[in-house]
Amino acid sequence: MDSKLYFDIRETQLPIVYRPEYNVHFLGLEKLHPFDAGKWGRIFQFLKNAGVVCDRTVTIPNLATKEDLLVVHTKKYLKTLKCSLNVAYIAEVPPICIVPNYFVQLGYLQPMRYQTGGSILAGKLALERGWAINIGGGFHHCSSDKGGGFCAYADITLLIKFLFNNFPQKVKNVLIVDLDAHQGNGYEHDFMDDDNVYIMDVYNRQIYPFDNVAKKAINRRVELLNRTRDEEYLYKIEQNFIKSLAEFKADLIVYNAGTDILDGDPLGLLSVSAQGIVSRDEIIFKRARSNRIPIVMLTSGGYTKKTARIIANSIINLHEKELIKGPNKRY
Repeated sequence: MDSKLYFDIRETQLPIVYRPEYNVHFLGLEKLHPFDAGKWGRIFQFLKNAGVVCDRTVTIPNLATKEDLLVVHTKKYLKTLKCSLNVAYIAEVPPICIVPNYFVQLGYLQPMRYQTGGSILAGKLALERGWAINIGGGFHHCSSDKGGGFCAYADITLLIKFLFNNFPQKVKNVLIVDLDAHQGNGYEHDFMDDDNVYIMDVYNRQIYPFDNVAKKAINRRVELLNRTRDEEYLYKIEQNFIKSLAEFKADLIVYNAGTDILDGDPLGLLSVSAQGIVSRDEIIFKRARSNRIPIVMLTSGGYTKKTARIIANSIINLHEKELIKGPNKRY
């Protein structure tokens, strides 16, 4: 397939992927959803202010086209996105159903396609540099034929399938580490019978999506209860990640780093502190890097205005600890 999503970057560029079109501006309707629709731009600005990345060093992805999406998605599913009622269900913003689909495509779905293109590109860059971060993506509730939970495109499945198709000698086994507060039921349906994908999913079992069928795909399942705090959370993360790495020889780690675990998040309902999130990301990157396994991070869910600052602080911490390094320094 001739896709424009994969391309080479300059030595002076970083495998940090972002473009302003990630942000959702949708006639003000985005304010009806608890998601911070400008989160991605604010993360990038914080990172620029800290000197981690700038307009010259950031990697700008391309839009995922219909042909790109068809690597995973069914034609039938993509056709459903031409109906505003269906998109309103996925985005969880009911008033979208009365908006002409042209504006739905432009204001909501196009930003999601840019972020999806960013996730796919970040997978390739992680192979080349040892790490990559897409300041966006992580749409883990979307599968090949069904969207939901604000997730319209299956970027995690697409990221992995693109690698399997384009780098079959380099990438045979992928470990998904999903630390968003919600179960990652979308890609779990897609990889239900795929032994080349190992899934570690740590989530609050008392919240959406309650998908018992998808749970069958999880290799290492860690179910949490409301109000779980730092000490228990971080212990379970580290111990189960160590066990996952011992059980499965991964060529790449896809890290879904949701921040909806934050204390006070209205949807995640856990009680992890901001410092707990920074420590969590450091644990994952430190283990991945010490085991010399390329890692790609997606920012996923997080439903308070605080999360952009916390994500940026976490990436700054990874930079300061030299767990993410500058141009052409893989390990």
